[in-house]
Amino acid sequence: MKQLYIIITLFLTTTLAQAQVKPVDSWTDGKYVTINGAKLWVVTVGEGDPIIFIAGGPGGTHLGLRSFDSLANNHHQLIYFDALGRGKSDSAKNVTEYSLARDIDDIEGLRVALKLDKITVLGHSYGGVVAQGYAIKYPAHLSHLILADTFHSFVMWQENDDNSNHEIKTNYPEVWERLMKIRNEGAVSSDEEHQAIYSEVPYGFLYAYNPARFEPKIGVNTRHYPNPHYSEVYYQMVGKDGDFIVGSDIGNFDYRKQLKNLKMPVLIVTGRFDRVAVPWMAVKYKEYCPQAQFVIFEKSGHNPQVEEPEKEFKVINEFLGK
Repeated sequence: MKQLYIIITLFLTTTLAQAQVKPVDSWTDGKYVTINGAKLWVVTVGEGDPIIFIAGGPGGTHLGLRSFDSLANNHHQLIYFDALGRGKSDSAKNVTEYSLARDIDDIEGLRVALKLDKITVLGHSYGGVVAQGYAIKYPAHLSHLILADTFHSFVMWQENDDNSNHEIKTNYPEVWERLMKIRNEGAVSSDEEHQAIYSEVPYGFLYAYNPARFEPKIGVNTRHYPNPHYSEVYYQMVGKDGDFIVGSDIGNFDYRKQLKNLKMPVLIVTGRFDRVAVPWMAVKYKEYCPQAQFVIFEKSGHNPQVEEPEKEFKVINEFLGK
């Protein structure tokens, strides 16, 4: 569903200046930090306890997370970055360098490069997959872990595919018919024609409680933020037919048996109307990570930080204050 994820940027680019300690421009107010041999673009907002944000996709830039900016008002330093091959950061020399393992190690590299001791990590969607992997591999310097609208295993990601496709087939039969035609002729998710048809489904249909929140605002000019390798990163990590059958790294990760061993405070949030990180699979976190605080936002889809920000930020600030 990678095409749909990009559309949220159109909404978020019009709200970057809201509720910030100091206005920060994602395009110009950052710096390059060399991590594991690559230059990654890093943007910080506010001062205080550091929170590293990990974007979704896989392939999304940090821009889609700037709706979390008002958290900086509670004495947090928000650290956003573009991962390898995303946004303003370096591209990989070989597509095989795009991997879940690399993304996990780059979080630790970023912590070290920024000379941080204890950090909080907030991962949204695919970013939560990275965040869980980081918490398991590098727990020593992790103060708090926040998992937002994410997946505990390849089983849950496959359910994302299955549920999304069921919804498209049911509600967009004309799109589904054309999609099935080219698939019967041998097309797979990563083919350009397949991507074009798939992207006709509005972002808000699968990802929102209130789709109107994610429609581009009339008369507002949006600035282009670079992201030339989104499809390359995405299909390298989910598999060539990853919108139907997950493969590659996303087809293999599974944290279900390890989550109960996490010692740091854990907050898991999701939206009642999330048709991607589906609630019936999300609630299983209560079983796999019983020590975590688990919250469902009743009038949100995949992005409570956009649809119910005051409620979500209150929960996050109280959690970080523990």
